[in-house]
Amino acid sequence: MADSSNPNQKYRQYNPYQDLNVPIRNLYNLPTSPEYLFNEEAAVQRRSWSENLQYYTGSGYLSGAIVGGIKGSVEGIRAAEPGDSTKIRINRVLNAGGHTGRRFGNSVGVVGMIFAGLESVLIHYRDSDDLLNSVAAGLGTGALYRAASGPRSAAIAGAIGGLAAGLAVAGKQAVKRYVPI
Repeated sequence: MADSSNPNQKYRQYNPYQDLNVPIRNLYNLPTSPEYLFNEEAAVQRRSWSENLQYYTGSGYLSGAIVGGIKGSVEGIRAAEPGDSTKIRINRVLNAGGHTGRRFGNSVGVVGMIFAGLESVLIHYRDSDDLLNSVAAGLGTGALYRAASGPRSAAIAGAIGGLAAGLAVAGKQAVKRYVPI
């Protein structure tokens, strides 16, 4: 066990790693690449449709909630009246931040869900994962999201969505190419 050379000690200290005389990297020799259950999964170099759905919806909701919470908190601070106590001001900031954050998060999460679904359908039917799928999914997402506002609004939102998706994919490829990570 541990050092018990002191005769005045009643109990000796326990060391669970005393008999492990191996380097720690040999003890925990973990693989560096992902492990797949089936060989077919290893051949595919992209996420599955369910992983895309979770990723885009979750990251959209989280980023929308954060941005909306900040925006709502700023609105709550600006809406404070001179005679309000500190407790009322804090309550106003928290309520405004929570309300706006929830609303923004839900909106951006729905946009992410529509985009993930459209992109996965396009990848399945075209059997390729390229820039055109993302641009078409962005165009369709914008058009579907704003379809209730009329055809003009849907067309403008579709163009903005397609442009945003194209810029995002082109930016990702540029970062991969020119930024050493």
